[in-house]
Amino acid sequence: MSTPSPQETDAVVPEPQAPAALGREGTAGLGRDDVAHLARLARLALTDEELDHFAGQLSAVLDAVAEVGKADVDDVPPMTHAVPLTNVAREDVVIPSLPRDVVLAQAPAAEDDRFRVPQILGEEE
Repeated sequence: MSTPSPQETDAVVPEPQAPAALGREGTAGLGRDDVAHLARLARLALTDEELDHFAGQLSAVLDAVAEVGKADVDDVPPMTHAVPLTNVAREDVVIPSLPRDVVLAQAPAAEDDRFRVPQILGEEE
């Protein structure tokens, strides 16, 4: 699988004739043309064999998602995680740091009590 240019995409993946079946209940109508349409939108060049292969896989995935969507979740409270999380970070304690002159003495270059770094992105001084 490769990523073609936009010009190659239209030539490699045919435009589907019918609207995609992705929004319908069930995926019985999902086929090669739908995969070709999705591939074109994603700018993917797929071979005929890949289109056939992915059509079966996409149908299976969408059928599985539809099954999960049928689950009765009315009594399940919304949550961000399935398992409770606890913060395991250490306490935020202020401790003395090294004096500025000691740190700058170890720097490759210092100027005006700051680290001197190379100029980047064409910035003017």
